[in-house]
Parts: sequence; structure tokens; C-alpha cells
Amino acid sequence: MSAREAIFARLKANRPAGDFPLPAVPDFAPLVGDDLVAEFTERLGKMGGRVERAGSPADPFAPVRSRLAGAAVIASAVPEFTGNRDLRTARRPQEMADVDVAIVRARFGVAETGSVLFTQDDLIVNSVAYLAQHLIVLLDPADLLTNIHAAYRRPEFGQSAYAVLHTGPSATADIEGVLIHGAQGVRSLTVLLLQRKIQAE
Repeated sequence: MSAREAIFARLKANRPAGDFPLPAVPDFAPLVGDDLVAEFTERLGKMGGRVERAGSPADPFAPVRSRLAGAAVIASAVPEFTGNRDLRTARRPQEMADVDVAIVRARFGVAETGSVLFTQDDLIVNSVAYLAQHLIVLLDPADLLTNIHAAYRRPEFGQSAYAVLHTGPSATADIEGVLIHGAQGVRSLTVLLLQRKIQAE
């Protein structure tokens, strides 16, 4: 038995009997208007990200072609776009360190915060959302929620082994207030509003 297995076995053996449901999340009045796309776009913009609407059916990725054109390594976790790095063959998280652009689909977005949620199934390799230089996120506008309280009611938090909310690209600011993007993660985050049903490229 490994040390990890031993720790989990001890935790399981000493867990108190009974069910311990999570507290109910109350309803809060949304702080956003009815146009969730506009609200999401505004808030993501404040966090350093940007929103693009999909191009024509012939080329839905037209708005992000300039970003893709300069990329040597593109890792795609979506069927709508074929990259040149196969995420499913990765054996270690570190293998994502040379990815220029990662393309993933969010389960949903949160209008109030400009956030998007990914699970392990969406990313395939969790580290790709942090080690890639640039992140292109596909989001169906129908998957926008009003606020975090609505997001917490979604099943992903209870049914996924990994679930993470991203709000814009990585950023840090020193004591003088100089903001730097990409200090600990992706340098840019672009949300492409694209419905789920689309032919693969």
C-alpha cells in the first residue's frame, strides 16, 4: 500500500458516520442585466480577457486567426478545431510547457464575474490551461449563467474530479501597481462565442 493509499484508508476509517449535505445556497438578486453576453463581455474585459463572436459557418475561427497564425504548437481539446499537439497522448503535465495556443470549451460562463468553468474532461490535460501561452475558450452563449450562486448549483462541482473557474488571463501587480499579464499562467484569454453544434474543421 502506497503512502497515499494509506492516508486515504485512514481518513475513510475515521470518517464520522452519517450524511453531511452541503449547505443550501440561497438565492441572491443578480447584479447583472438581462443581456448576459454584454455583461459577461464587459466583466471579462475588465479582467484582461476579451470576447469575440464566431465568424461565418465557413470559418468560425476567423476572429482568432491572427493568434493561431503565429503559433507553432496548438493543442486543441475540442472537435471543432484540429491542432498539432494531441492532448490524449500526453503522459506528464509538463508536456504542455511548449504549447503556444490551447483551444478548450467551457462548460459555462458566469456573467457577473466574466468567468468560465472547465472540468478535467474539457481540458483533457489540466495543466494546458496554465502552461499554454494563450488560451482560446469556446463558449455557447446559451451556457451563460447570471452569477456564481447559479454556478455552484451546477452538477460539475459535485460530479467532477476537477473543476476550475478562470477569469481572464494570469495577472499580477507589484506594490507600485504595475499590472503584468502572463506572470504565472496564460498571457491572454479569448472567449469565442460559438454554439456547441458545429462541424469539425
